[in-house]
Amino acid sequence: MDGTNNAAASSTEVLAGLVERVTFHNAETGFCVLRVKVRGQRDLITVVGHAALISAGEFISASGVWINDRTHGLQFKASFLKATAPTTLEGLEKYLGSGMIRGIGPVYAKKLVQAFGEAVFDLIEQEPDRLREVTGIGPKRAARIVAGWAEQKVIREIMLFLHSNGVGTSRAVRIYKTYGSDAVRLVSENPYRLARDIRGIGFRTADQIAAKLGIEPTAMIRVRAGISFALAEAMEGGHCGLPETELVALAQGLLDVPEALVGEALGLEVGAGDVVADTLERQRCVFLAGLYRAEREIAERLRRLSSGVPPWPVIDADKALPWVEARTGLTLAESQQAAVRLALASKVLVITGGPGVGKTTLVNSILKIVAAKGPEIALCAPTGRAAKRLSESTGREASTIHRLLEADPKEGGFKRTDLQPLDCDLLVVDETSMVDVPLMRALLKALPEGAALLLVGDVDQLPSVGPGQVLADVIASGAVPVVRLTEVFRQAAGSRIVTNAHLINRGKMPDLTTQEGSDFYWIEAPDPETGVEKLLTVVRERIPRRFGLDPVRDVQVLCPMNRGGLGARSLNIELQRALNPPGEVRVERFGWTFCPGDKVMQITNDHQREVYNGDLGIIRRLDLEEGELVVDFDGREIAYGFGELDELVLAYATTVHKSQGSEYQAVVIPLTTQHYPMLQRNLVYTAVTRGKRLVVLLGQKKALSIAVRGQQTRRRWSKLNEWLHG
Repeated sequence: MDGTNNAAASSTEVLAGLVERVTFHNAETGFCVLRVKVRGQRDLITVVGHAALISAGEFISASGVWINDRTHGLQFKASFLKATAPTTLEGLEKYLGSGMIRGIGPVYAKKLVQAFGEAVFDLIEQEPDRLREVTGIGPKRAARIVAGWAEQKVIREIMLFLHSNGVGTSRAVRIYKTYGSDAVRLVSENPYRLARDIRGIGFRTADQIAAKLGIEPTAMIRVRAGISFALAEAMEGGHCGLPETELVALAQGLLDVPEALVGEALGLEVGAGDVVADTLERQRCVFLAGLYRAEREIAERLRRLSSGVPPWPVIDADKALPWVEARTGLTLAESQQAAVRLALASKVLVITGGPGVGKTTLVNSILKIVAAKGPEIALCAPTGRAAKRLSESTGREASTIHRLLEADPKEGGFKRTDLQPLDCDLLVVDETSMVDVPLMRALLKALPEGAALLLVGDVDQLPSVGPGQVLADVIASGAVPVVRLTEVFRQAAGSRIVTNAHLINRGKMPDLTTQEGSDFYWIEAPDPETGVEKLLTVVRERIPRRFGLDPVRDVQVLCPMNRGGLGARSLNIELQRALNPPGEVRVERFGWTFCPGDKVMQITNDHQREVYNGDLGIIRRLDLEEGELVVDFDGREIAYGFGELDELVLAYATTVHKSQGSEYQAVVIPLTTQHYPMLQRNLVYTAVTRGKRLVVLLGQKKALSIAVRGQQTRRRWSKLNEWLHG
């Protein structure tokens, strides 16, 4: 462990006691930090070691050495740790009250143990009706306890099965929810399905299980799974496919099998229709079949959409322009007037440009003119925050794309398709740079052929987190009319956020001089340690004092990456400690500690709850009895069971990718050479343009220079541009 003073290590000792609290447990590695009540010791002992499964209330026996950790003080470092089910009444109570069963928290655990003593486990299983003898347990809670216990039992069996096959996994709840009680059978038949079906389990984990289950390294099931995994990894990186030579080399490196075998497996995958082989830029490439079809369909639909005439009567732009200027009280620049003329005559149009170039004014002018002719207009954006901003800037109702398409949580997919299209004549999509291939396909599929489409976005920002680069490909193809606004208007030119963003975008260093009353600051930090200290001071003290902003609600730290001392993961723990130190009421799950008042982010699309990847919220309350945590997302309260908390992460700091489509009052952006793999111009540009009132860059000028002067972006393998060329 960091900072361990080995000089304090003594000879091996044996220790036994009751687990009072599991402070930390990484179920992947089994590493745990426990607070243990040892007979004869007044204070709780900290024990660190490895255990596949561990719960409060269990009895542990351990052998190891005492060490004095510089940060955490005296600890017992166990080389061997064995946990047994609780036998004492105190242990039973702790075990039941640890939050693993929804419906039982500390209070009901105490009542149950007082009522039934050591027979409590048997009673839940064999005589569940007797639970009603306990005051406060009605039929609903009794049913929840019985269901929770049964689920826990199956989960524990799955856990033990996975652990005995060489893997610890906090994903057992997910596995249980995905496969139900068939989990062990399904995983035994084909462990590679885990990598495909379960978020958080990769190919390597599935491969470990397969090896334990006796699947040969050269088995075709393994080689085919390796090819699928290599392509899925490419998709995570934003690609729709990969050159065949690159894919074969990747799969071969991953699997350590002969190239001929990979070639044979690839042939089987193509034959089965799971992947498609085609050319891209005259190279032979392999695509995931779904993405290949989706890109082709986007191109077909865009070409068909743009070939017709707009769904409104012919508009005389010479009359419409002065009319709209009079209505809005804004004079349009020549470039904006030309754009309005093009928009009124086009069925599909792209408007792109950076901050302060008048995109909002232009869109509002187009909408006002078109609306006067009476067509149905729908507005949407990829995220809740972006939709809210679009609504505020246009004065019209706007929704997320998922809500517009009526995402169907039960069946998956969307209710709005070509069979039940959208009721609109003009669809406006904002923040289009964030829209990936599958979502754009779904949107175009639901758009009636007679409707017009207006795509608005900043093509110089990061491309979508999901696969493809839809906006960039549409613009590059020249298949539809594009308006690129470049002129920064006077009122925006007074903001150094805007002027510096444009400098960065042109590959020039931003102006880092300190100016009183500015909205843009640079703070030099020569190394990550100094960087962390300065960042905490800026967020906790300087910004609130100078700008009157709330450090949790208004200030967002945006990191190039998750890893490292100035990465999002580490900074979240530091910022939580500084802004909302964990108290007694807390829950520890999936490597995070969650407390009331914490800022959190949803990291998956959850159609059931209508919360989406990137949504920010504040934890309002935490109910240990119900095993439930409630998050406030912009006034909507959403409840999560403790087993579902892998959908949330702390969000005092987040990655720039996760911030797309959002705006914050103030952003603080750490940049060091430690972030080298992610130092790209469009990443820094995207981060800077997230700040409304204040941007603080903190770190090393060298790192900023690498990003700004480096390549604009990494290439993505996508075929949409070629499809659009036809």
